[in-house]
Amino acid sequence: MAEQNFIEIDGFSLDIKKFEGIVFKKDRVRISREAVKRIEKSRTSLMDLIASGKNIYGVNTGFGSLLNRKIKADEAKQLQVNLIRSHSAGFGKPLSEEKVRSIMLVRANSLCRGHSGCTVELVQRVVDFLNNDIHPFVPEFGSVGSSGDLAPLSHLFLAMMGEGEVIENGVRMPSMVTLNRFGMEPYELKEKEALAFNNGTAAITGIGMVELVHARENLALATGSAILSMEALGSTKKAFTPWVLEARSQRGQSIVGSALYRKLDGSKSIEKGDEEKVQDAYTVRCTPQVYGAVFDTIQYVGNVLVNEMNSTTDNPLIKDEDYISAGNFHGEPVALVCDFLAIALIDMGNMVERRIARITDENLSGLDAFLVKNSGLNSGYMIAQYTTAALCNRNKILAYPGTADSIPTCANQEDHVSMGANAANKLTEINENVNRIIATEFVLGVQGMDLKGSAYSEFSEKMRKIIRKEIPALESDRPIYRDMDKMQEIMKTIHLEEEFNLF
Repeated sequence: MAEQNFIEIDGFSLDIKKFEGIVFKKDRVRISREAVKRIEKSRTSLMDLIASGKNIYGVNTGFGSLLNRKIKADEAKQLQVNLIRSHSAGFGKPLSEEKVRSIMLVRANSLCRGHSGCTVELVQRVVDFLNNDIHPFVPEFGSVGSSGDLAPLSHLFLAMMGEGEVIENGVRMPSMVTLNRFGMEPYELKEKEALAFNNGTAAITGIGMVELVHARENLALATGSAILSMEALGSTKKAFTPWVLEARSQRGQSIVGSALYRKLDGSKSIEKGDEEKVQDAYTVRCTPQVYGAVFDTIQYVGNVLVNEMNSTTDNPLIKDEDYISAGNFHGEPVALVCDFLAIALIDMGNMVERRIARITDENLSGLDAFLVKNSGLNSGYMIAQYTTAALCNRNKILAYPGTADSIPTCANQEDHVSMGANAANKLTEINENVNRIIATEFVLGVQGMDLKGSAYSEFSEKMRKIIRKEIPALESDRPIYRDMDKMQEIMKTIHLEEEFNLF
């Protein structure tokens, strides 16, 4: 691992920038001194409560509908081990490395707030996994989003106990092998620690945070690809005039519209459009309104998810001599915003596809049919639009909200659940599909610019140079999937969120 900075976690100050550093750049993590003190104080309070003989859910009682089953003092630690083993019941493909890192970070940060009764050693074990780049096998399906993300978090902790699996270089292997290599002993659970770890919203939040970052990237990319289509279509930027944007009190609209106005400045194609056109179709003219709404949605979702990263979400909670069984593990706040973000991204993808349809239609674009010379003999980018239509349809199928359904669990003790993990997991495919649609617009936009043959804005010319370095102009038919694949690789390197200063 390359030399990296340490980022402190304290349960209160984890933000998107720190999150990206730890999850994507693999910056190293340490627990703040203040957090250590809070964790130790909470642990002392828990042990005092246990010594008093009071019934404490999940410590000296069973779980869920078994809450009235008394557990003997000498069985308290075995109860925690059994919880992790029995709740490791997930199915499906493993979550990605970045998602597992995200979940571990969210869980560790939450425990740092000091209301969970765990030990510092438990939080440090999670930090050790992050710092040593160890990624437990966590299956995709199993959580209903309340009482917490029980199955995925249990799978994660099973690896720390030496009884689960990790993924190294794409291969699942026993976690004990990895623990031995790093000189770690299997973690021995203490009173309440399993419940403190797996009874919370870290999986929904962790997955949601990863997809939030990708959503921010996709919005910036979609803004860039829209500019190339506008250039090729000879659009007018009059609708993006600053005072027009300011006439509507929507922040996102103003931010996106201002970026479009700036980045189209100096284009001869757009100047001609300004002179000759009264207005453009909605998928051009209303880009600030639609993308601005997506921006506002991303901002709102980000606020909720960041709040959740810095929250205590297990049960019961402890403060001094007080202990309360409450419902902070219920995933509804993060589940709803995952569904909300999905809707916004899907609609943005729909708009991109409609511009792709417009630019390939000679009757609407004024360009060669399907963006190729000698059309008829050549089909050009005809089927690229079909593919984006199929991707949009797939996204619409995925648009059904996870939170619209609830199936009671645990013998009806848990009679309303959020289904937030499904809402979060859907975001992965939606983001990927939208990214593919955007890649298609970039390829077709630059092809349209070549065919139009004008002088374009500084931004557009820069983008054309970057794309044409890797993807040649389409002179005659070739397998075009390679163009789209290459464009997705290019999109990973151009960082347009910085170019447009959206976030």
